[in-house]
Amino acid sequence: QVQLVESGGGTVQAGGSLTLSCLASGYTYSRYCMGWFRQAPGKEREGVAVIDNDGRRNYADSVKGRFTISRDNAQNTLYLQMNSLKPEDTAMWYCAAGPYYGWGCTRTTYQYNYWGQGTQVTVSS
Repeated sequence: QVQLVESGGGTVQAGGSLTLSCLASGYTYSRYCMGWFRQAPGKEREGVAVIDNDGRRNYADSVKGRFTISRDNAQNTLYLQMNSLKPEDTAMWYCAAGPYYGWGCTRTTYQYNYWGQGTQVTVSS
């Protein structure tokens, strides 16, 4: 019953910006983690940025200072503002949701049990 729908992907030149959005529905947990993951061809799915209900964030080192994750709990919407995009950011980007544990939200795929269909981000040089 849980659905996550991403939007906002596209093709941009290196140094450009994109904003990804994820609309969640049907998630009944009172507290849950949400995050953005990316997967390039031939590579494992990588946790890029995650956020809990209180706005506590965890970023991969490769995107710190460039990306900002945020969520609107009332609207059940997750965002990722991506600036200074690099060709290495080219990937299928996925929105994910999963239960919150005492240690908070991690960037491992194991914590997330619901996934969107993905939105393609392509950064040209």
